[in-house]
Amino acid sequence: MTRNELIVQLQQELKGLTSSLEYIDYENAIDASERDCGWSLPQSTNFKEKWLIERAKRHLFFFLMSESAAKFRFKNIHLQHRFDHYTKVIEMLDKSFAEAQNEFAFEFADVSAYAIAGTKMDAGFSYEPQTGRETTYDSNNQTVITPNENS
Repeated sequence: MTRNELIVQLQQELKGLTSSLEYIDYENAIDASERDCGWSLPQSTNFKEKWLIERAKRHLFFFLMSESAAKFRFKNIHLQHRFDHYTKVIEMLDKSFAEAQNEFAFEFADVSAYAIAGTKMDAGFSYEPQTGRETTYDSNNQTVITPNENS
């Protein structure tokens, strides 16, 4: 997903709110979502696209909430409700993002799941049982560490 595709996606998902937002708002929200997640566009994995979209929405709602706060009128109570709704949506989005960061830490850290667990290096030398060929080191003369992406 490219930056322009993400902007189109956000405009489609936010529908009626797009008249309150300008193109630069989308750009700023995407920049903020990239900083939140630690990724940059373009992206090709569904997981990363999903969270870039979610974080961009969160920032767009914050922009709308900030604008609503400046328009507060004492006798007109309905604006308070709009502000409260944006606040609740932002809190919900932040909570789901925090949960995802805990549940999918390896995705946000850009490491494979096998690298999260501990590793072990065998002491001594290793040999193939069938041939007796030494397998302690890989082709780059590095010690074989397990688990790895192939185990």
